[in-house]
Parts: sequence; structure tokens; C-alpha cells
Amino acid sequence: MSLPTPGPDRTAVVTGASSGIGTEIARELSRRGHQVVLVARRAGKLEQLAKELGNAHVVAADLADGAARAGLLDRITALGLTPDILINNAGLSTLGPVAKSDPAAEVNMLEVDVVAVADLCSRFLPGMVERGRGAVLNVASTAAFQPLPGQAGYAAGKAFVLSYTQSLAGELRGTGVSVTALCPGPVATAFGETAGFTKEQETTALPKFLWESAADVAKVAINGLDKGRLVAIPGAANRVGTVVAHLTPRKLLVPVLAKGHPGLK
Repeated sequence: MSLPTPGPDRTAVVTGASSGIGTEIARELSRRGHQVVLVARRAGKLEQLAKELGNAHVVAADLADGAARAGLLDRITALGLTPDILINNAGLSTLGPVAKSDPAAEVNMLEVDVVAVADLCSRFLPGMVERGRGAVLNVASTAAFQPLPGQAGYAAGKAFVLSYTQSLAGELRGTGVSVTALCPGPVATAFGETAGFTKEQETTALPKFLWESAADVAKVAINGLDKGRLVAIPGAANRVGTVVAHLTPRKLLVPVLAKGHPGLK
């Protein structure tokens, strides 16, 4: 199943488009002729990207806010655009043990990483199914395949996104709408720094061969979406790693992960 054909009244909606993977996915879709709606909290960065792309619109919204999510579809259709592609990319992580966590920060993370994915899918999918065309990319992580002490809420949230996307694929079969889960490993963006990792922690905690660039991840994402793949994992080493993590007994895996995680040191 290929991506919906671009058109003057059709668009791809990319959340978390102000940096990292979201920015590169917006660029990749634009290169393929799709109009894009750029969604994130920071309108300034979105405006810069929209100017670069030319065929882009800016809709600033905080996806941790339920009211902002509820109004997003209407704001896009008010521009005269039909959303044929939805990229649920917005996400963040906290760092450290749950026993020392900030409850507000944990809930905010789950609102963006989990609730926003389900909320936006439930709002955008009905129109796609009615039109008989559409594609959804939900950004999970290789962390979805394993527990992650030190980032417990993040890994659990991404496990939700993976399972939710796989269930959606079963529901959407035969509708003309496809759904793909993108599960990147470590990516060279500001994501880790925002979560609280130092550069040294990032580079020493994970070997270099696992790292991918945001541009390469974006290409894997859109190629996977275009081919109707259920799961897209950038990088051969990460694909092998997810299999190993998935098959290793948790009794053995969890202590190893806890011992090596910078957030627990």
C-alpha cells in the first residue's frame, strides 16, 4: 500500500515538527510533493521550517493539552486542507527512578507520548476511513520491546504505542488506510539532552553502531509507511537488538539494564 497521492487540498500532519525526527520527516514528505502541516509548541521554529519547505503550514499547539488536541483537526480543515497523512511524532522522556520523579512531569510525558497518539488517531482516522485513503505513522522506539529502568514511563508509553499501532493495523485492513509504527534506536537529536542526559552519558551508555541520524530515520519512516510496513526499525543493529531484547527473559534482562542506565547512577 502506497502513500496517498499529494494534492492541492491534501496534507500530511506532522507533530513534534520543530526539531529532530519530526523536522526531517516533514522535509522528506515535502520532497515527495506533499503539503505538510507543522505542529509543535514552538511556533518560531515551525515558521523557519515552513519558510524553508515552501509547501507548509504552521499550527502551533501543545499536545499535552486536551483542548488543543481536540481543536487541531478543525484548525487544519479551516485552512482548506484534508489530512490524508498523520505523523504522531511528538514525544519526550523523563529520566531517573520513579521514586524520585516529579508527578507533574510524568503525567505530562504520558499525555504527549501516549494520550495524544490515541486522541489524534481517534479524531483523524474516521475521515480517512470514510474517504478510503490515508496513512498514519506512530513513532514508538526500540524501548517498546523491553522495560527500561531509569526511563520506566517512557518505555511503557512506547510499548503502548507499538501495541496500539499493531491493533489499528488489524482494524484498518481493507479500508485503504495503513498504519506503521516507527521504532528508532538512539538518534542524534536534542531528545536526550531535553530528557536530562549529558552528552557524555549518551555516548557512553550506548555503542556508536546503534546510532542513526534523524535524516536516515525519516527516510526509513516514510519508506516504511509508503510500503505499508507494520513496523519500521532503522538500522540493522537496532533490528537485531530488538529481537534479542524481546526474547531475553526479563529476570535476566532487567538487572542488566538497571545497572547500565545513567539515570540510575
